[in-house]
Amino acid sequence: MLKRFLRQSTPMQLKSQADAYLTVYLSLSITVILALILALLQGARVGAVKMKSELVTDIASNSVLGEYNRALFDQYGLLFIDDSFSSSNGYVKNVEEHLSKYFTKNFERSPLGIVTGRSTQITAKLKDVSVNGFSVASDGNGAVLRRQILAYMEAEPLEGTLAEAEKNLKVIKDKGYEFADVEEQAKENEKTLSELSYTETNENGEEEEIGADNPAGQVTAKRSIGVLPLCAPDFDAISNAAINSDSFISHRNLKHGTGLDEKEDKGISSKALFDEYIFEKCGCYGRELEDSPLKYELEYIYAGKDSDYANLEKVVNTLFLWREASNFEYLMSNEAMLAEAEALALTAAVVIAVPEAVTAIKAAIVLAWTFAETISDLHILLSGGKVPIIKSVSSWKLSLENMLSFQDHLTDGGGSGLSYEDYLKVLLLMKNKKEKTFRLMDVMEMNVRATKGNAHFKMDNCIDVFRADFNITGNNLRGLEIERIYGYERF
Repeated sequence: MLKRFLRQSTPMQLKSQADAYLTVYLSLSITVILALILALLQGARVGAVKMKSELVTDIASNSVLGEYNRALFDQYGLLFIDDSFSSSNGYVKNVEEHLSKYFTKNFERSPLGIVTGRSTQITAKLKDVSVNGFSVASDGNGAVLRRQILAYMEAEPLEGTLAEAEKNLKVIKDKGYEFADVEEQAKENEKTLSELSYTETNENGEEEEIGADNPAGQVTAKRSIGVLPLCAPDFDAISNAAINSDSFISHRNLKHGTGLDEKEDKGISSKALFDEYIFEKCGCYGRELEDSPLKYELEYIYAGKDSDYANLEKVVNTLFLWREASNFEYLMSNEAMLAEAEALALTAAVVIAVPEAVTAIKAAIVLAWTFAETISDLHILLSGGKVPIIKSVSSWKLSLENMLSFQDHLTDGGGSGLSYEDYLKVLLLMKNKKEKTFRLMDVMEMNVRATKGNAHFKMDNCIDVFRADFNITGNNLRGLEIERIYGYERF
């Protein structure tokens, strides 16, 4: 039957049947191919959305990093995001809002695209963004701030500078000048002198008790004036600037980060770089910064008082104790000078006919001589000169005769040894790291607040590094989550 059918079929009929088979095969194949192509296109579109999302995430985060506080950077070379963004309150939520703004702007169509009605196959939108980790400048007792300072100063070879300051501090400690109190000895000797007396008949024939005379009494009386008024080259030129420290970071309750990154280098070189940074960026007596609310910033970092006068006075009084202890030690070791003091004491004792007063009067003369020489040292330092830690014959300034009128024999500048700033370096080296860091941040706050748009600036609003979680949605996109850490250093 089939054979008969085939024999009866014409060649044209056979060709039509073959074409029909091919059409069905191609139709089925094209369906599969189109499905594959569409799947590939959808995969490519989703991949493009993911890639664009990651790129836009980087752009948004780097844009926020680009909003670092300009005044802090200009004055101190530090890069921090002020999460108040020049408003009165700082919140990490503000950072999230800025991240969202930049992300959305970079995913939206351009103004030209909106006008021309252009569309895109890689649309997506930010569902939400959260900053779930961050570190502020004050975290780790200021470790975050110090880390940036060291990065700023890393090119400076300053180990020698620290070594010199440490050497000077070691001398002061080894000699016991740090805790010596010659003033207490002077008070005790004054008490002893006051208990020595002799009887004299007055013009009325009555016996009168007279206290032992102190030839250096006029010098001793100057102690009540105070050290700074006596040694200042120009007392009226001392700054009268003052602040209310309660509003600054070392005195208020702090905002803390999440502890995202508080690491810091704790080596010897880092200590040198940090201290040198403080001296580079802060002013002091004789090297005041013109626009700073406090002129004596280094003195503030050491003393922490609310006025320039009080801070300078604290520094000068500390240096006075050191210098007085050193001068007293030298004077007591100089036999020629002690002989001069004893000769004057014997003369006074003979006059008052109280031989046993010689020892006390001699001590009073030596202590007064020490006091006058110390005021001379501080006058030299405050006028730009230098004074060695340990005196010698050549560096001692006042003779016994000149000591009695020492204010007429004070000299400006000159000398050898340590300058006022060198002594300041030793003082700051003695302060603990946390205290120095927070008082430095006080100085930063007061100076940045003096600039336009930064009236409410706070260092604990300053973010160095943050971790952001972006949650992105879109057509046929089953939610995309991107988490990144961004900061001013490499992670």
